Amino acid sequence: MRADRLVAVLLLMQARGRVTAADVAAELEISVATARRDLEALSTAGIPVYPQPGRNGGWQLVGGARTDLSGLTATEAQALFLLVGPAASIAPDAKAALRKLVRALPDTFREHAQAAAEAVVIDPARWGEHVKERPELVRRLQDAVVRRERVRLHYSGRGRETSERLVDPLGLVDKDDVWYLIAWSEKGQRTFRIDRVVDAETTGETFERPDGFELSAAWVEIVERMEERRSGLTATVLMDERFVWVMQDRLGRNCEVDGTDGDRVRLKVTAPTPLMIAQHLAGWGGSIEVVDPPSVQAELARLGRELTRRYAAVNHRDE
Repeated sequence: MRADRLVAVLLLMQARGRVTAADVAAELEISVATARRDLEALSTAGIPVYPQPGRNGGWQLVGGARTDLSGLTATEAQALFLLVGPAASIAPDAKAALRKLVRALPDTFREHAQAAAEAVVIDPARWGEHVKERPELVRRLQDAVVRRERVRLHYSGRGRETSERLVDPLGLVDKDDVWYLIAWSEKGQRTFRIDRVVDAETTGETFERPDGFELSAAWVEIVERMEERRSGLTATVLMDERFVWVMQDRLGRNCEVDGTDGDRVRLKVTAPTPLMIAQHLAGWGGSIEVVDPPSVQAELARLGRELTRRYAAVNHRDE
């Protein structure tokens, strides 16, 4: 999480007084370009972090904040803890680090900083579910990412055939309870589903992280490419405005407003095939109208006939 890294940069500056981008990169095991962006981000956000020009220059907290982070104003401290606080609700290590950081603040800041840290809680479990523990394989791969250790994956493809991949693990992403590993291989950057990894073992070799690589930016690009592949067909759909938010919540980027038609909203719904669009829309029944294409209309009609054949003879006592 970038917020955690920004706090780490601040603590490093607190301990050393003045640092260079190279110092931060070496300490946090990130690229110099990423370290420089983090330092600039802190400065841009209003935290009193400024570059010192010259041969022996670097970056430092104004006020010489070496032991109490006194370079931060009360407002800046609250903003920082609002960023980091949610992580502490699900990560014991983050909670411990947060307690130490609170103790490093001036007395006058502590109460509001603590309140800011506790203002937001992240609950990763849906209603009726227990919190799922992070898989052991994910923890091992995360350790390899942090230590910059090359990994040999035994990976099961879509056809269930298993192959061996030698990769440099760059980062992990959790999306809808599915974990993904972004890694560099001989074929360039690749994304692997963790639930298809049969086994993973470190090789003892280390690697250099690509200069300028940012995990969040890489994931955005992956999602965009995936959405493009999933959006092979577009259907025009009319529905009441009051239900549009529900459709958009369910379909995300695959549902866009395209104007109005009388008292109804016109939507563009996308998916790879007519059947997949029809499956998304069938549950709405007659409350929506598919204007085009005919292939989606045909799939809806076919689904309707199937449901009618299966349930027409059922004795509906509650009607």
